[in-house]
Amino acid sequence: MNEFIKERAKKLNRPEYIGSYNADDCIFLLTNINGKIKEQNNVEREYLIQNGNHYSEMLPVEYIPQDEYMEVFHRTLDDLSLNMATLVAITAEKIMLDKSRDVILVSLARAGTPIGVLIKKYIKETYGIDVPHYSISIIRGKGIDENALCYILNRHNSNNIQFVDGWTGKGAVNDVLDEAIDEFYSKYKVIIPKDLAVLADPAQCVKIFGTREDVLIPSACLNSTVSGLMSRTVKRDDLVTEYEFHGAKFYEEWLNIDLSNYFIEKICKEFLNVNQSYIKQSCINTLHSSILNTGIKEVNEIQKEFNIDDVNMVKPGIGETTRVLLRRVPWKILVNDINNPKLKHILLLAKDRNVPVIEYKNMNYSCCGLIKTMK
Repeated sequence: MNEFIKERAKKLNRPEYIGSYNADDCIFLLTNINGKIKEQNNVEREYLIQNGNHYSEMLPVEYIPQDEYMEVFHRTLDDLSLNMATLVAITAEKIMLDKSRDVILVSLARAGTPIGVLIKKYIKETYGIDVPHYSISIIRGKGIDENALCYILNRHNSNNIQFVDGWTGKGAVNDVLDEAIDEFYSKYKVIIPKDLAVLADPAQCVKIFGTREDVLIPSACLNSTVSGLMSRTVKRDDLVTEYEFHGAKFYEEWLNIDLSNYFIEKICKEFLNVNQSYIKQSCINTLHSSILNTGIKEVNEIQKEFNIDDVNMVKPGIGETTRVLLRRVPWKILVNDINNPKLKHILLLAKDRNVPVIEYKNMNYSCCGLIKTMK
């Protein structure tokens, strides 16, 4: 192992046990910043972001859903549990084909965290192997948490790392990961596989995926209460020192409404019911799929048609549209079919926030969130 990485790893604090997952399911390589940062409302944050402040230096006020929204979430989870288990199985099997039994799962907090837990559990149930699973921070404009990577590399072989996320939007996180791993190599001369594994890849920008359809991943419907009670990650010099991991809040006060482990258990129960023949065939059919990057092409067309200056104000896909409605200031929501049953929670959130919904057929995504200009 690179001596510089060893020395850096020695200076890092041991990971604090945070989050509501079982300790065996996930190790969060994050610094607990409880009491050090105050959440800001969406309008205030949006104005600051659009005027030069970095999104990772602030936290949004966490959305606590109303009863009607939670009923939609539970019905959706009931309806999609088997489909989710199938996507987890396909993704996990592809990972095993690529990395084999020595795989080290590294999920990208926080949307990737529940997916990493599910893949870990599938591998353990199917192969009897208890693979390590870490969850670390990656931030557009600031890169990946190098301290977290040094911690992992001091304990494991770099070739076995498999990054995991929930879904792709237009492929921005995949680009950030690609650049970050290149930068890490230039600093430390350690090769880390860049491949990102996701359940849904509507952007068609990764090789390991469960599906390329823009499907609803039920964990996208909620925030911390389905992600181990963790906030999104924060990188600010006054909150996180040179030898600490990126920061996050642990919302311990919401343990009574936490659904993180309920979500995991609900899907894991379906692993026995997945069609293994279908899983194997899907792996064979899609193992050598081409990287087409169709997502960013569609986004560029939407950006042009709606006269949007910044491509980052266009958030395609169910997961990203949900995020726009939960923690940004939405301008419009585009849907390819207003009667699409996968969009019930989107329509509820849009109605709650008085955001216009426009039927827009000229996209393969199920929906797309457009952020309001605040400058």
